[in-house]
Amino acid sequence: MRSLLLKALRFAVLAAAFAGSPAYAQVQIDVNKPNVQPMPIAITNFAGVTGQEGQIGKDMAGVIAADLERSGLFKPIDQRAFIQTVESLQVQPRFPDWKAIGAQALVQGRIEQTQDGHLRVEFRLWDVFAENQMIGQAYNAAPQGWRRIAHMISDAIYKRITGEDGYFDTQIVYVAESGPQQKRIKRLAIMDQDSENHRFLTDGQELVLTPRFSPNQREITYLSYFQNNPRVYILHLDSGRRELLGDFPGMTFAPRFSPDGNKVVMSLAQDGNTNIYEMDLRTRHSTRLTTTAAIDTSPSYSPDGAKITFNSDRGGSPQLYVMNSDGSGQQRVSFGDGRYMTPVWSPRGDLIAFTKQKGNEFYIGVMHPDGSGERLLTRGYLVEAPTWAPNGRVLAFWRQTPSDSSGRGGTVKLYSIDLTGNNERQIVTPLDGSDPAWSPLIP
Repeated sequence: MRSLLLKALRFAVLAAAFAGSPAYAQVQIDVNKPNVQPMPIAITNFAGVTGQEGQIGKDMAGVIAADLERSGLFKPIDQRAFIQTVESLQVQPRFPDWKAIGAQALVQGRIEQTQDGHLRVEFRLWDVFAENQMIGQAYNAAPQGWRRIAHMISDAIYKRITGEDGYFDTQIVYVAESGPQQKRIKRLAIMDQDSENHRFLTDGQELVLTPRFSPNQREITYLSYFQNNPRVYILHLDSGRRELLGDFPGMTFAPRFSPDGNKVVMSLAQDGNTNIYEMDLRTRHSTRLTTTAAIDTSPSYSPDGAKITFNSDRGGSPQLYVMNSDGSGQQRVSFGDGRYMTPVWSPRGDLIAFTKQKGNEFYIGVMHPDGSGERLLTRGYLVEAPTWAPNGRVLAFWRQTPSDSSGRGGTVKLYSIDLTGNNERQIVTPLDGSDPAWSPLIP
């Protein structure tokens, strides 16, 4: 499994950054600005002695360039424009050559195979204008772990230049859809955030909905219909073992884990009402958190586990509410024009993302937990189910295009968008995809 690929991983900081120098400001990106111009960055192929090392080095450079470009904050320079060819990390770059092609930052690396068969990967990030090294790191891993090392290097570069944590060493689980609209086959699928290492987790024999990661990223909880009865499962990714959490007739949404991984919160329909419940995974004891004659659904914990956001139609239409994790202090926080659904708390704790319906259009938006500062990021015929990258800077969601009059031709695809509302991009999947959930950073 993925966690075993890097069991020999070690991390070392080889050089400190000159963050206090005035020149450093030249290679800093303010991610909060709405219209950031992508930074030109040169990423060389990582040097290697053997042909195999050289190929891995070339592939790693490609992954890093793709990661950074996809963020919308970096513009990798075409390698055909490079003047200097770098073969050794011991030789300082010729900075005038990199300035001449417009590079503001430079990434160099080296790969070698150690006697135990592992790869040792080193890289440097250079400030071209200040002509100094910003960061240097080294990693050891099994050869098949090279792609993950590339994502970790991308995270390190992203954090050094933006000041924000990266999100490239992550996965996305989602519902893969195929077949006619009237009889869709829905399977759980998982992939790296760049769409690589894709695999299906279920065979499509049972309808599956709303997958969600555990905090340690090694379990997924989801809702599955077995003989038309909804059941909640926990899937252990390392072993493939599926554990029945419980039979809950009328379940509307699959549960979400608490931040400590010891509890789940869910909506459960009983006696004509749908309310929020919390289950202790150690004891399987459930506690009812809401008691209304309305439909209370889509609960999501705050990062510290102290509060829960959910949506309820107790006021006449679906709106967002926040309560303490014991069910007390329930307060409505959405008061805009429209219907608010599928809230999910940011990993940073500062925002709640949601789906909004106004007329015949749907929106993905964010607001502060007290309901202030609402911003709509994107809209469409049907956009739904936002999920946060672990750094709280990027959202993924799914978008459906309308079918023709005969019911054919509609598609369901995954997309990502920056918190500023810029850089909307499709996340490529082999089949149609819906209901994504972004993992925490991989441990």
